Amino acid sequence: MTDDEQHTTPSTPPPDDARVVERLVPIWLDETQHHDADAAHRAREGWRKGSLPADSARDFAHWVTARITDTAFNEDEGPDVAGPARITPADKSAVLRWLGEQGHAV
Repeated sequence: MTDDEQHTTPSTPPPDDARVVERLVPIWLDETQHHDADAAHRAREGWRKGSLPADSARDFAHWVTARITDTAFNEDEGPDVAGPARITPADKSAVLRWLGEQGHAV
């Protein structure tokens, strides 16, 4: 691999990024519905149209960060990451890349 190839960033996110987002958005929307029905409605409408509103994108990024399962903490140290999906640091990176490609500064 040449130096140019190593420093080249893709112009579109890898397809796996979209799959990660498609897997996590419904779970996030369900959880958001329990806490803030109006925010969930706005996010769901945007998602149906193919994008997330800026405030929803920020909330989604924070949610993914807070729900990372592989934290290297033990049960006594926290955080509590129980939930319906296993979220890895790689998933978080995929979500943030995808959001960035959608024009969101998160």
